[in-house]
Amino acid sequence: QVQLVESGGGLVQAGGSLRLSCAASRSIFSIRAMNWYRQAPGKQRELVASISTDGSINYADSVKGRFAISRDNAKSTMYLQMNSLKPEDTATYYCNLRVTALLEFWGQGTQVTVSS
Repeated sequence: QVQLVESGGGLVQAGGSLRLSCAASRSIFSIRAMNWYRQAPGKQRELVASISTDGSINYADSVKGRFAISRDNAKSTMYLQMNSLKPEDTATYYCNLRVTALLEFWGQGTQVTVSS
């Protein structure tokens, strides 16, 4: 069983930055994609950013130019650098590892609150 531990959330003023981390308890060699999702109260969970095994990266339109997803294979860790934060970015952020169509792992979630 793989455990994903998230960290880096917190309270920040609009325009500020945060860096989220997601560390895996052990290495997984057959990962289809690494993803960051977020969910705000009363809203659906949305995919914020993803990076595939070949390194291709995709972002939600709402965060393009502000967020950056990355990975460190040696540390079995993925990151989400969040810049120019806006109040609408306030949400609980979850990391996700997609292994197969039927197997995935989730982090416990970390709260990001952006004040105006």
